[in-house]
Amino acid sequence: MKKIIEKIREQNRQMEKAEAATGQVEINNPATDNSRRSFLKKTAMGGIALGGLMSFSIEDTIAQTTSGVSRASSPSELKITDMRIAMIANKPIIRIDTNQGVYGLGEVRDGADGRYALFLKSRILGLNPCNVEMLFKIIRQYGYHGRQGGGVCAVEMALWDLCGKAYNIPAWQLLGGRYRDKIRLYADTPGARDPKAFAVTMKKRVDEQGFTWLKMDLGIHVVANIPDALVNTKFWDGATGQYDLRDYMGYGSTLHPFTQVQITDKGLAGLAEYVESVRNAVGYEIPLCADHFGHFDINNSIRFGKAMEKYRLAWVEDMVPWFYTDQWKTVSDALETPTCTGEDIYMLKGGFKPLLDARAVDIIQPDLGTSGGLLETKRIGDYAEECGVAMALHMAGSPVCFMANVHCAAATQNFLALEHHSVDTPWWINLVKMTGSKPMIEKGFANVPLDSPGLGIELNEEECKKHLGRDSGYFEPTPEWDQKRSHDRLWS
Repeated sequence: MKKIIEKIREQNRQMEKAEAATGQVEINNPATDNSRRSFLKKTAMGGIALGGLMSFSIEDTIAQTTSGVSRASSPSELKITDMRIAMIANKPIIRIDTNQGVYGLGEVRDGADGRYALFLKSRILGLNPCNVEMLFKIIRQYGYHGRQGGGVCAVEMALWDLCGKAYNIPAWQLLGGRYRDKIRLYADTPGARDPKAFAVTMKKRVDEQGFTWLKMDLGIHVVANIPDALVNTKFWDGATGQYDLRDYMGYGSTLHPFTQVQITDKGLAGLAEYVESVRNAVGYEIPLCADHFGHFDINNSIRFGKAMEKYRLAWVEDMVPWFYTDQWKTVSDALETPTCTGEDIYMLKGGFKPLLDARAVDIIQPDLGTSGGLLETKRIGDYAEECGVAMALHMAGSPVCFMANVHCAAATQNFLALEHHSVDTPWWINLVKMTGSKPMIEKGFANVPLDSPGLGIELNEEECKKHLGRDSGYFEPTPEWDQKRSHDRLWS
């Protein structure tokens, strides 16, 4: 192999000499106009001429001479030089810079602290960003379930973006190729108290916006004002405060089996009326899934699920906490409606694997901003496929995280649908510019970038600066995170 490489290099040296001589003659010719002369000079000084392969590693020489890939970097010589952050549209967006001007974008998951990512900067400085799996193994110990996985995942998606740009290929190709060119989206639609008004909104999703899959919030909040619909909610202030997680003993921080909130037959009838109004508006061809039920035990989960079966929901989501594998299996075995969980689970091993091995749920739904990033989420999907379980993707972030999900969905065979959480925010899509030839979304489907590298996006600086956080600059220096101050090894 080395003799072949040397032969290619020698051929390229001779070709470069000939090209350089020809170019110099044209530069010296008084008849050559200034624009052409400038182009020739730039090519000679900064372009990747064939003879430039002399400075490439064997791996890069093979790639350059056999794949026809055009790039403006030498991937084997890339080094991470910086990580910066900007709070854009209430989402921490990171940028990883390199010694060659190539950079990658990532996003810390919605609701997570950007410092989860900045903490990792000292662990990756000076390393080659194209060694994505190795870097992931260095930092994965600092991720965990829920939002604590946000930093590791942000770095991982930025590395794939960077690596794709370095090699001038899309991220899905780095994951092994694609199964599809378009990604089916499901539109998340927050619930409304009035079932008729909500039905109108859902019908608009189908008729005007082109979605072929819908999701609704369907929980005890819908019937909270109906007398005798619920049991034991006043202790929990009407079972509100689901997101006030700072109160450790509050409703939102209390595990489902421990609230003793129950749903009466009257409450179930009210919820059924709500779902029926939506089904009457959108019909039965459209898959309709449901979320945010409330914190009640598996007995009420089963009662609720059975009451909804005639409406053929696509899934019921997060009925009980994800780590109660036995309870999930009990619920799943009792219902015809598919069960789904996963948005808070970090990684395959220790996370999704117990659920999948027990066949405890019918559908898994990783959030790529928690589950470990693009490659780990694909591995989760692949393992689920072996277990006969389908995969949807949860996503409530900016277009940066959205496009990372698009690439992962394209590369995973058992994929169902990807969440679009910002359908009603008109400027959301303008936060980035697509670097390929197709728009991000067309009539309920996301286009997989086929002709642009990495994630296939660049930030729209003008639009992003309109939505900066109050105390956030636009990717200001972060030298305070450069120094590593602890010993990371987990064994002696």
